[in-house]
Amino acid sequence: MSHETLLSIASDIGRVAAEWVRENRPAGRVVVADTKSSPTDVVTALDRGCEELIRTYLADVRPNDAVMGEESDSTPGTTGIEWIIDPIDGTVNFMYGLGGYAVSIGATEHGTRVIGVVIDIETGREFAAIRGKGAWRIVNGQRIALEGPPATPLSHALVGTGFSYQPEIRARQGRAIAELLPHIRDIRRRGSAALDLVSLASGELDAFVEQGLKPWDLAAGLLIAEEAGLVSSGLDQEADERLTMVAGPQLARDFFPLVRRCGF
Repeated sequence: MSHETLLSIASDIGRVAAEWVRENRPAGRVVVADTKSSPTDVVTALDRGCEELIRTYLADVRPNDAVMGEESDSTPGTTGIEWIIDPIDGTVNFMYGLGGYAVSIGATEHGTRVIGVVIDIETGREFAAIRGKGAWRIVNGQRIALEGPPATPLSHALVGTGFSYQPEIRARQGRAIAELLPHIRDIRRRGSAALDLVSLASGELDAFVEQGLKPWDLAAGLLIAEEAGLVSSGLDQEADERLTMVAGPQLARDFFPLVRRCGF
């Protein structure tokens, strides 16, 4: 199956899932159904319902593929394709009724990211990428190419970031951010790594750094950022749960070493 076809599947179910969440979200704050890594790391019933909706769709159209989701156990497959789902990235924003939460659906082929779709649930903004074919935003059914931010000096960089929900890690991250701040324009903590990464691709941020990101946080958004021309790294190798850094090629030469020196 072509990567274009995989992307079409992800886009179709992503739109359905985003609409389902919009229609089913109650007024006011959403009730917490469970917690994960800490009492402040929350799950709602709509997270679980959205993931089940996506899994059911994939089981119908791609029954032999593997599926990894944030809210339930992984399902093995036999095709070499694995779908990686974050049904609502930015659950705390969603719970409080703030903007900034998204459906994120990516797919890997034999472990390599090949397609990604991120849909801002509240606004309907849709972003996508295919490995080797670029990244784009969908506007009135048309693909508008994403080319990342313009080259920016480190001192003028607007940097997206996020924090762990585990207090001891959070404290260390706060110290690292304090070290980083004097060297950049400012930071933005918006609560959805997927939306931060597509904001980079759109040129709305200059760089990004975060620790603790899981495969479902990175599967779609990181591919979209990279296909828009940004580069990524981890502490010593590729971006991963220990550390994810993303920036344009020129800015990365200064930003990545600075992040390491700051103690992330």
